[in-house]
Amino acid sequence: MDLAEARRQIEERAHLHAFISTSAEEGAGTVVAVKDLVDVAGMVTTAGGVILPNEPAERDAPVVAAIRARGCVIVGKTNLHEFAFGVTSVNPHYGAVLNPHDPSRVAGGSSGGSAVAVAAGMCDWAIGTDTGGSIRIPASLCGVVGFKPALGSIDVTGVVPLAWSLDTVGPIAQDVAAAAKAYTQMSDDPVSVVRVDRPRLAVPRGWVAGLDAPTAAAWRLVSSGVPEVEFVERDQLFRIGLTILLVQAATYHRHWVEQFPEKYGSDVLAHLKRGLAILGTDLVQALRDQPRLIAAAEDAMEKVDALLLPATAIVAPLVGAGDEVREPLARFTRPFNTTGQPVVALPAPVPRGALPVGMQVVGRTNADTLRAALWLEREWQNLTP
Repeated sequence: MDLAEARRQIEERAHLHAFISTSAEEGAGTVVAVKDLVDVAGMVTTAGGVILPNEPAERDAPVVAAIRARGCVIVGKTNLHEFAFGVTSVNPHYGAVLNPHDPSRVAGGSSGGSAVAVAAGMCDWAIGTDTGGSIRIPASLCGVVGFKPALGSIDVTGVVPLAWSLDTVGPIAQDVAAAAKAYTQMSDDPVSVVRVDRPRLAVPRGWVAGLDAPTAAAWRLVSSGVPEVEFVERDQLFRIGLTILLVQAATYHRHWVEQFPEKYGSDVLAHLKRGLAILGTDLVQALRDQPRLIAAAEDAMEKVDALLLPATAIVAPLVGAGDEVREPLARFTRPFNTTGQPVVALPAPVPRGALPVGMQVVGRTNADTLRAALWLEREWQNLTP
């Protein structure tokens, strides 16, 4: 793809609200879209809100500088859930990001614009961020591949934070091989997927329940024959990660919440107020419990290469859906921000014309996780839904 074709696709599908701004760049290279949470020199970073200064960034975030050095060009800044604090990308300031498979439905969040840009052919790949599922949820709902690397793999300097101890930057791409290549361009961690062996897979015992019908059908297909393994309790990982996220997000936004509450969307403002109300003792307990649970997760992975799980419990909700979709969309993603493990979300086989369903591959190292996902991607080509 070249920049001219990418811009043509963006203009033709402007109704999807995938982009907040487009660049004036010229030149050849791999065309990348950047979530508007990440600084790109000469472009304003809005974070999907209207509070940050309306001034262009003076320099590229390190991750953007890294991909430029490897031959990438930036086509624009993608739309997102306001300040990355949500799972739908229904943005009150820049329009709801719409699902290209069914524009009456959400794209997922918070990196919704990045997922749509890839799914709709507006770029070669896109940068997203993930603090509770924000790469994996929209990748799942839009039928593309999203990779949340292990925590700390990619420099988050120049990225507007949501929760600084959980924030992760990663790629969204058309397939696993493209995501692996994009990750290599973003990082100093070259990943080869030339040789891919059958991974030892397992499903965390007692984790998977409450799926809607399309997701349940896809899950039965891909999980058939995969053994179960004892793992850390899902709800405990979920609660600890959510507590840390809510408090850190509220800390970052506290003064703006006090001075400009009217500049936030109602859902984000409610989440921030919830974070401000959490007791210090609850945060301290969460931070004390987190290292113990990380160690337990590492121990549980000793005899497996990767865990297999749904990415979301439901397919893409309608645009008018309320806060009730937040938990089923983040149910299986948030726990792995708590553990910091690398995770790939990739499309499962579904009937022709059906809404996409995503699955997660949760590993121990970035390279092994990507290789396991690539093996599954190839195996699933032979499955008939």
